[in-house]
Amino acid sequence: MKQTRSINEIARALKAVSDPDDPFLTACKEDTRSGVIELVSKWNRHRENQLKAKEHFKQMSIHEQSLRSQGFQYIAGIDEVGRGPLAGPVIASAVILPEGFYLEGLNDSKKVAESRRETFYEVIQKEAVAIGIGILHSEEIDRWNIYESTKKAMLAAIADLGITPDYLLIDAMKLVVPMPSLSIIKGDAKSISIAAASIIAKVTRDRMMKEYAAKYPYYGFDTNMGYGTSEHLGALHKYGLTPWHRKSFAPVREKANDSE
Repeated sequence: MKQTRSINEIARALKAVSDPDDPFLTACKEDTRSGVIELVSKWNRHRENQLKAKEHFKQMSIHEQSLRSQGFQYIAGIDEVGRGPLAGPVIASAVILPEGFYLEGLNDSKKVAESRRETFYEVIQKEAVAIGIGILHSEEIDRWNIYESTKKAMLAAIADLGITPDYLLIDAMKLVVPMPSLSIIKGDAKSISIAAASIIAKVTRDRMMKEYAAKYPYYGFDTNMGYGTSEHLGALHKYGLTPWHRKSFAPVREKANDSE
């Protein structure tokens, strides 16, 4: 390669290279400048990470691929968020992804950074065949208990799809439904459909908790998402309950009893 191109020009050009046998990349490998050597090394690392991500996505697609080979078309992944917090709703999502869907880095929402979750949320919203949401608020959780409320939220999410799925992949829970289903332990890390549902449910709930935080700023709902952090417990002791607190959950229950 003629050393007339600057390091910055080469860096920009390499961003467009995807083929390891690309002549431009080959020429860069012959460039002895330390800056170019580092750019080539960076390209190789990026390529390796991409290949690992594709392999991971392939492994997470095994259930979907198997079901499609059996003739199932509308495969819905089901997941929930919000079982453990002291405040806020439990939210479930059902997502049907199209055949051939690919989203590098898709995983259990807890393993994805918030900024990336937001990006993934938009991609899934745009490309999914169908998305359903089920929400049960604190008063319903207190009435039914969190386990039953989670199941009800999942069933509501399925009903909200607008399309009747012909197979369900469910994270951990077992549901009484008319279509065949499979419960997968830690399914949000083993199925792209469940992982997509995890992202949708998590972003939806986080946005709601941030809205609650604007009305009740002392509890830190925008950061703790309703979990029992020291900040949250301190505010609970000082200011009492909000409309979104779960009165059947300790220590909220004790505070609610003290107020009666």
